[in-house]
Amino acid sequence: AASAQAGATSSASGVAGAAALMALQGVEDPTERRRRAIRRGSGLLDRLDELKLALLGGQDGAAALSRLARDIGEQRDEEAEPGLTAVLDQIDLRASVELAKAEMSRIRA
Repeated sequence: AASAQAGATSSASGVAGAAALMALQGVEDPTERRRRAIRRGSGLLDRLDELKLALLGGQDGAAALSRLARDIGEQRDEEAEPGLTAVLDQIDLRASVELAKAEMSRIRA
């Protein structure tokens, strides 16, 4: 009986340990959130550069606009530090303006 109780206790502590480990993995490091926010902003800047190069090269930029729309649609981490958030807001605004300009051009055509 004692060994059955010890086995049950061991099993329960194993489950509790696994739950604690999963909870810890769910807690995200602020440094990782910052890195992800910077990667997102950098990606949007890359898409804006692609659009600029396409337009300067005489192309319509449809592929670049599609990638820009996809990337701006990615969820943004709102818990970034205030200075980084301000920069990311400006990048998002610029990307949104380019998408709106393209939409207006499409409507007029």
